[in-house]
Amino acid sequence: MAVALATVWIRNLFAATMLMGIFSLLAASLYVLLDAVDVALTEAAVGAGLSIILMLGALVLTTSKEKVRDTRHNLLALVVVLITGGALIYGTMDMPGFGDPEAPAHQHVSPRYTQESVDEIGIPNMVTSVLASYRGLDTLGEVLVIFVAGVGVLLVLGPGRYRRRPRGSGKAQE
Repeated sequence: MAVALATVWIRNLFAATMLMGIFSLLAASLYVLLDAVDVALTEAAVGAGLSIILMLGALVLTTSKEKVRDTRHNLLALVVVLITGGALIYGTMDMPGFGDPEAPAHQHVSPRYTQESVDEIGIPNMVTSVLASYRGLDTLGEVLVIFVAGVGVLLVLGPGRYRRRPRGSGKAQE
């Protein structure tokens, strides 16, 4: 929580980017503690790796300081956030309890993966079979979304103030 709050409140965008990388590594560590090593590797690669590289690239093309704005006009934003948060919390009321053995996922999906994945796919590791085969298109979609987001950021930022010098304009020819 401390790293997340510091990331929100800090005004130096480079420091906020580094704090986001630290947050991602802490989240990956928590996933390892929860025995979700595959998710931890994804979080470390995407959250602490690719996202930070994209943000640092954006900082090269922009400024490293946040613009300070008048905060008196944020009442509408606060209302929208509170309504959205309330709707999200309301949406979780129908979810089964954590670890509930009678949850629908434990009745239909989980038994199929644990009992039939070796015969259907031929991969002895159940986690690998789920990620590589059952969720293969989903994972490809996630990678595609990250790629499109990165290209979108680069297109929005444009070449910026760093343009290529024409050949022969360096000091070596003087």
